[in-house]
Amino acid sequence: MTNSPQHIKSLVSQYWSERAIDFDQGPTHGILNERQHQAWRGLLREVVGSEPVKALDVGCGTGFLAMLLGELGHTAVGVDLADDMLAKAQHKAATSAFDVTFCRGDAENPPRDGAPYDVIIERHVIWTLPQPQLAMQAWHALLKPGGRVILIEGIFDMPSHTDTIYTDIRTQLPFYGGHPSEALVACLESQGFVDMTVRPLMDAALWVEAPQRPRFMVTGTRPGGTPASIPIPSRSMS
Repeated sequence: MTNSPQHIKSLVSQYWSERAIDFDQGPTHGILNERQHQAWRGLLREVVGSEPVKALDVGCGTGFLAMLLGELGHTAVGVDLADDMLAKAQHKAATSAFDVTFCRGDAENPPRDGAPYDVIIERHVIWTLPQPQLAMQAWHALLKPGGRVILIEGIFDMPSHTDTIYTDIRTQLPFYGGHPSEALVACLESQGFVDMTVRPLMDAALWVEAPQRPRFMVTGTRPGGTPASIPIPSRSMS
């Protein structure tokens, strides 16, 4: 049976809502110690820069990236379709002093109310999308000229998804399980992004322990202005 994209997204949202209760306890999902906290702060400070920007965190989950960006002095908006994940993110924002808000929204078609953005960022979201190219097209439209998209991705082990909704829909998720960075670069370029960079993220501090499979950051720029990020790492495929 072929599911519609909307039905697939409904199933994916249900799955991640059910995972929300202990989601932040995983080393690839939350922050488990101060070393990891500082590693992510340092990475985002380097890539996004120190000048305040307005960022959109698509598929924000429990708010990992948006809250870190707020902590660094940026304005961040996070969107997600998984209601229980979103509730956790909203609680974090409500109990902080950061300029961070969370609302229900589709990563493939985010709300346009806050646009344009300097930065659109995501972590481990692409593989959950039935139409990733449509998402990248939407992100391109929501960025300011010179704005940057930042994808934190990798190639993942999926044993935990046996006998879950993913068993039935994984063939309809083009990036299921993750893909090499070259595939993400090509997808972004097809939607008009330029100045692509790839940066390995294999530092054990980011994940508590060294990852066994590739983790990386892919960035691209919407043409027409000065990029929002400060340093641009050299391009090296992972």
